Amino acid sequence: MLGARVKVACVDDKDSMARVTAAATLESHGRPFAGVFLRELHGYLVTPVAWLFSVIFLLAAGALTFYLGAFFERGQADLDPFFRFHPWLYLVLVPALAMRLWAEERRSGTLELLLTLPIHAWQAVLAKFLAAWAFIGCALALTFPMWLTVNYLGQPDNGVILASYIGSFLMAGAFLAISECLSVLTRSQVIAFILALAVCFLFLVAGDPLVQQPLLALGSQRIAGALSELSLLTHFQAIARGVLDFGDVAFFVLTIVFWLAANVLILDARRGG
Repeated sequence: MLGARVKVACVDDKDSMARVTAAATLESHGRPFAGVFLRELHGYLVTPVAWLFSVIFLLAAGALTFYLGAFFERGQADLDPFFRFHPWLYLVLVPALAMRLWAEERRSGTLELLLTLPIHAWQAVLAKFLAAWAFIGCALALTFPMWLTVNYLGQPDNGVILASYIGSFLMAGAFLAISECLSVLTRSQVIAFILALAVCFLFLVAGDPLVQQPLLALGSQRIAGALSELSLLTHFQAIARGVLDFGDVAFFVLTIVFWLAANVLILDARRGG
């Protein structure tokens, strides 16, 4: 039993080392960004956790839509029950997918090797982020039959559905950027997952009435308003109504940029140290 565990650990470490070596090879050909991006993308294709993410997301999204969302009982041709549960699915699944991004590098010792390569920290951070975001985008695209189904059953507002898909993708990117940044703080994937889950939850429910009403009752309108503006759920719900407002899109983009920049600063501090 112990021998099997050691063997698995050795295989994982060799796989991590091989992927870093592949990145170094591409870097030597003047493509550091492509090296890290392809390494990460390949990792998702061969990692069971990544495929488990896709399966759980698709099954859970469908089950929640048709059962808890009362898709047929509502008698309306739209995907509101489908998108309603996306924030809560991402809350658990995205940190689970992102927890290995840097924590695994630190645990296996490949982070130090990666930092010795002539590659900018922002290139490594952005490449990892885009590879994971692309994978999440593929999982989201696999729900396209839901869109076809609702068009077969009725005449939905496809503009609203398209806006909801865009909002869902942007929200997943925000969750991912937060989770990736927190992953670099620890070598334990479990701790990285818990940290990301807690922080994402705070940003998700900041605009919820359960948070807002006590603050308003205490007369803290400014604090309540500020928290509401930071809520991922508030901005996603605004987009899901079919209005791609510049402010909501900018919020998600700036959130992603902020957390990726924080990730770069942490990596630069480690490299400088």
